[in-house]
Amino acid sequence: MYLILPNIRSCHNVGAMFRTADAFGIEKLFLVGYTAHPPKIQIDKVSLGAETWMPWEAKDDLLSLLTELKQEGITLVALEKNETSIDIATFPSEIEKNRMALIVGNEVDGISQEILDVVDYTVHIPMCGKKESLNVSIAAGVAMYVLS
Repeated sequence: MYLILPNIRSCHNVGAMFRTADAFGIEKLFLVGYTAHPPKIQIDKVSLGAETWMPWEAKDDLLSLLTELKQEGITLVALEKNETSIDIATFPSEIEKNRMALIVGNEVDGISQEILDVVDYTVHIPMCGKKESLNVSIAAGVAMYVLS
């Protein structure tokens, strides 16, 4: 499974996702757009070394990356709550986990409709409280756990 981090504003979120990706056996992280990448002290501090052994690649354009992955037969899964998203707990179990890419949203804007139109599935994490979302690194961790 791949983890795609498009335009993540916080280096601490990036570091946390490196560390969590390592814990769940993610094959590679794609750091897209202005997402910071190692070496960077704020990432290193939170990832506790995971940034040194986890494979990652910087990409400029998310749409181009998704097109490339789709051509390779990778199932694209966006983590975003909208009218058509499905509860992550009901994600089809027959989908090959090792042929999947999880895309998380930017902390402010989430995932654009242009990208949601390209992905194969849009999933959400049900919320019980007053808030309708989690911090992106926490949400990514929950999604990696459920999908891996």
